[in-house]
Amino acid sequence: MNLNTHVSLLALAGGLLLAAPATAQIANDTNSIQPQTDTAADSSSVKAATISGQAPDSSGDGEIVVTGTRIVRPNSTAAAPITSVTAADIRAQAPINVEEVLNRLPQISPDSQQNYQDSDGRQRIKLRSLGFERTLVLVDGKRLGTQNGQDTNIIPVALIERVDVLTGGASSVYGSDAVAGVVNFVMKQNFTGVRIDANYNFYNHVNKSNLVTQTAQNSGFSPRLGQVNDGGRADLALTAGTSLFDGKLNMSGFVNYRHADLVPYDARSTSACQLIQTGKDGPLSCSLSTYSVSGFVSPGSGTNAGRQFVNDPNGTRTFVPYGTGVGNAANPYDGYSYQRQDNRVNAGGFVTLKLSPEFEVYGSALWFRDKSINRYPTRVFAAANYGSDLFRVNCNNPFLSTQQAGILCGTAAGTATTVPVDVRYRFNAPFMTDTYTNTGIRATGGVRGKVGDAWTYDIGGVFSRNQQIWDSSRLPNFDRVNNSLNVVNVNGTPTCVSGGACVPFDAFSAGNGNQALINYLYGDLDPARQKTVGLLYDVQANMTGDLGRYGITSPLATDGVAFALGTEFRKDRQFSELTPGFIEDYGGAPSDLSQHVWESNIEVQAPLIQDRPFAHLLQANGGYRLSKYSSNPNKFTTWKIEGLYAPVADLTLRASFNKAQRAPTVVEAYQASNISFSRQGGSQNDFCAPTVTNTNGTITYGTPIASREVCRATGLSDALYGSTTLLCPNDQCTVRSGGFTADPETAYTQTYGLVVKPRFIKGLVFSVDRYRIKINNSLGYNDDSYYTDGCQRSNGDPFFCSGIVRAANGTLYAAASGNPTSGFIRAGTTNYYYSIARGWDFQGSYALGLGSVGRLDFDFNGSLTTFAGGQDSPVQPQRNCTGYFANGCSQLLPKWTHGLRTTYSTSDGIFNASFNWRYIGSLTSANNSGDAAIGGTPDRAQTTFYRIAPASYFDLALTFNIARQFAFRVIANNLLDKNPPILANSYNISLARNNTIPQRYDALGRQIAIGTTITF
Repeated sequence: MNLNTHVSLLALAGGLLLAAPATAQIANDTNSIQPQTDTAADSSSVKAATISGQAPDSSGDGEIVVTGTRIVRPNSTAAAPITSVTAADIRAQAPINVEEVLNRLPQISPDSQQNYQDSDGRQRIKLRSLGFERTLVLVDGKRLGTQNGQDTNIIPVALIERVDVLTGGASSVYGSDAVAGVVNFVMKQNFTGVRIDANYNFYNHVNKSNLVTQTAQNSGFSPRLGQVNDGGRADLALTAGTSLFDGKLNMSGFVNYRHADLVPYDARSTSACQLIQTGKDGPLSCSLSTYSVSGFVSPGSGTNAGRQFVNDPNGTRTFVPYGTGVGNAANPYDGYSYQRQDNRVNAGGFVTLKLSPEFEVYGSALWFRDKSINRYPTRVFAAANYGSDLFRVNCNNPFLSTQQAGILCGTAAGTATTVPVDVRYRFNAPFMTDTYTNTGIRATGGVRGKVGDAWTYDIGGVFSRNQQIWDSSRLPNFDRVNNSLNVVNVNGTPTCVSGGACVPFDAFSAGNGNQALINYLYGDLDPARQKTVGLLYDVQANMTGDLGRYGITSPLATDGVAFALGTEFRKDRQFSELTPGFIEDYGGAPSDLSQHVWESNIEVQAPLIQDRPFAHLLQANGGYRLSKYSSNPNKFTTWKIEGLYAPVADLTLRASFNKAQRAPTVVEAYQASNISFSRQGGSQNDFCAPTVTNTNGTITYGTPIASREVCRATGLSDALYGSTTLLCPNDQCTVRSGGFTADPETAYTQTYGLVVKPRFIKGLVFSVDRYRIKINNSLGYNDDSYYTDGCQRSNGDPFFCSGIVRAANGTLYAAASGNPTSGFIRAGTTNYYYSIARGWDFQGSYALGLGSVGRLDFDFNGSLTTFAGGQDSPVQPQRNCTGYFANGCSQLLPKWTHGLRTTYSTSDGIFNASFNWRYIGSLTSANNSGDAAIGGTPDRAQTTFYRIAPASYFDLALTFNIARQFAFRVIANNLLDKNPPILANSYNISLARNNTIPQRYDALGRQIAIGTTITF
C-alpha cells in the first residue's frame, strides 16, 4: 500500500466520519467517553499526582490507586518514584505502537524493532537497560503474558488511559521477576458511546550529501539525494461501549488496524551503504558483496585458481576483476528494511457486572495478529555455505565466451571436461523474505468487591497465548545449482545435461533475472519453518484490609495500619515445532519447556505520625514474598522496606530497599543448555588472522588485531599467528550458542528521593530520586563479541579466552552438521559476575494560569545515569559504560537525557499547541574513555568516530477541538529534520547496518502526522 493510497483511504474515512450523526451519549461514569479536548489540562493533575508519588484514579470512585502497592487508600503516597505517560501525552506524539510511546522516557532503554532488519516483529520493554526479562509488564495490574513471548503491541495505543512506570524493584508486590521495575498499562474501560481514532503519518526528509554518500560514490553506488516522502503508517481504531441495567453492566469493544510501509536502506543518504573502517582511524569503505547482479565467478583450478571475477556489467560475456565499480561489487544491504513493512490487527473487549458493592464480575480479552518481513536478495550462494566442494561447470557450456572458457578451463576450453568453480549470483529479481507471523490472545477474568468498610478482595486470573511462525528463506538446492551449470547446446538451445525440469543457469552474463530458473533452484524445498508457542496461566487472590477501622492505629497517626495478602499460581510453558528444512539450515530440535511457581506475599503500610509539628507524615512500609519455582529446588524470598517522612506537607523524603531473586525463564534455561550453531558475520572475525584490505581487487594482508600473547591464550601456536589459514570462509566463523547451566540471580535495589510541592507556588511539583541496582550472578545473553572483546581487553584472561575454542589446526570454522566440539566461538545465555545500574531521576510539573488567555503547562522528565555496566569476572574491574559506546558497551546510555513539554491551551479548550524538546547527551567511544576496563587504552584511542555530539529534537503538536465530538491534530516530530549521527561499523554498536543507532536517534527524518478523534 503506497503513500497515495493511504492518503486516499484516510480522506474517505474522514468524509464518512464527518457525515455520521453526532449522537454521542455521555454517561456520568468518569470513564465514559468524554468530549475530546486534547489539552494539557487532561494530564496536569495526573502529572502532579504521579510526581508526588501518587498514581491517578482509574477506578471511577475518586480514590487514588498507588502504583507499586496493592493496598488501595485514598490519597496515599508512594515510596518509590513513578512516571506516567497520559493519553494527552500519547496523542501529542502520534505513535502507532507502544514502543514509540515509551522510547521517549529516559527510564526506558529505547528499542526500535520497527527499524531493525533482524527483528522478529515482537516489541518488549527494558527498564534501566537491564533487559526485558527483568521488567514486568502489566495491563490493569495483571501480567501481560510470558516474559519471553509477550508482545506489548497487543495493546492498542488509542485505548491507553495512561502508562505508569515504577522504576526500582517491585518484586515483593508483583513477582520475583520485577527486578528493574514495573510498567502498568491502564486501559480505558467502562465507557459508553462510539469513538473513532484515525492517525496517519509519513516521513518528509531531505537526503543531503554526507560522508556516507561520498564513500558510496567511490564504491560505484548511486546514493539517493533530494526530498523524499515515504514510510507511510496508518492507525485506525473503532471503539464502542454501552451500559445496561442502570449502569450495572458495561460492555465495550474495539478493533484496531495498523500498517507500515517499507523504507529500504537505500532510501536514505545516510545509509547508502554500510560504512566500514578497518583498523583504528583507518580508511573508510563501503561493505561490498560478491553477490553481485553481474555475477561472481572464481576458478577452482588451473593457473587462475583463486582469482576473483565478475561478468562485465555492460552485458558482454567478459570476465573483469572483482572490485569496486559501477555494477561490479554489490551493495549487500541496499534493500534491507530501515522501516519494516508491517500489518497488524488488534481486537478485544471489556466487561464488568456490578451486582453489588460486595460483588463485581469483570473480564477482558485482547487479540492480535501481526505480520512483518525481513528482505533478502534472491541469490545463488557460494558452495561453502553448504559445507561442500565447489560447483562444477562443463568447459563446452554454450553460455561461456571464448575468454571466459579460457580463464576457467585453460587448454580444456571447448571440451566436455568439468572444472570446479565458485559461483555466486544476485538475481535481478524480487527479494526473498523471512516472514514472522505473530498472533496472540490475552484473557482475564475474576470477581472483586468490598466487604464492609475495611476489606477488599480480588480473585482472578490471566490466560495468555502467544504464537510466532517464522518462515525463513532457504538456500537454493545445491544439486540443482550444479545441474543448471552443466549445460550443452542442443540444436542451438542451451539444455541441461541432466534433463527433466532443469533450467539452464546463465551465470556468465550480468543481470540474470530468469524467474523460471529461480523457481527451479528454489523449488520443492522443504519449508524452513519454526513455530513457537508461549503460554501463561496465572491465578491470583488478593485481599486488602484497613485495620484502622478496628482501632489499630498509631497513637500519633490518624490513618490505621493497612495490609495486603496475596497468593498466586503461575505456569509458563513454551513449545516449538521445527520443519526438517529449518533443522537443516539452523540446527536445533523441537522443544517443550515449562515451569510453574507458587507465590505468597504480604504488604504492610503503617502511618506512624501524621499532622504533627515537624511530622506531617512519617510512615513505614514493608513487603515480603515467598516463591517456589518447579525448576529450582530452593525457595526464593523477596522483600521490601520503605519509609516516608514529610516534615511539612510541602516536602516529602522517601526511600525504598528491595531484594529480588529471579529464576531463569523457561527460554533462558533452554538457551543456556541447548546447543546450536550459527555464523559470525563481518569483515574480520578471527582476531589472530591477518587483517584484510581489498583495494580495487588487490588483496593485502596486515598485522592481526590481537597481540601474539592474547592469541596464545586462546590456544593458538605462535607459528600460526597471522596465518591466512585462520581466515574464516566468507568471513564467517562458527559460533556455538549454549552448553551452559543457568542459575538464579539476586538483585538488590535502592531508591531514595525528595518530593517538593511548595504551597507558595501553586501548580508546581518536582522530585529528585536516586536509584541503585546491583544484580549478583547476573543472567544474560552474551554474544561471541563478549568473549573476543573480553579476551583482548583482559590481555588473555582465561575467563574470556576459554570462550574461543580452536580446532586442532587453529581455525574457528566447523560445519554445524557435525556437532563439532571445537572450531568455534562461544555465545549464549549464562551467568556472569554482576550487573550494576545507578543514577538519578528528575521530574517536574508546573501549571501556570493565564486567566482568560488560557494556561501554560510544563512537564519535565530527566535522567542522569551514573553507572551502567557491571563486572564480568572476579578478576576484572568494574565496567561502567555510561556515556560510552562500542567495545561491548551496548547499552548506548548517555549520561543525561530529558524531555520537556510545554503546552499552551486556550481557556475554552478549543485549541492547544504543545512543543516538546527531547535531549540526548553525548556518547564517546569506549576506546577514548581512558578506562582500560572498557578498552580505553592509549593505543586504542581514536581520532575519528570517537564521539557522538549531544542531540536535540523538537516536536510540535497542534490540536483543534472543533466540537465536543471532534478533535483534529497536526503533528511534526523531529521538526527540523535532523539527521542521525553517522558511525562506521555500526553493526558492532547497534546491531544495525545503517551507520547509526536507530534505537536512540530519529533515524528516518521529519515525521508528519495528522490525526482525528471522533465520538458519536
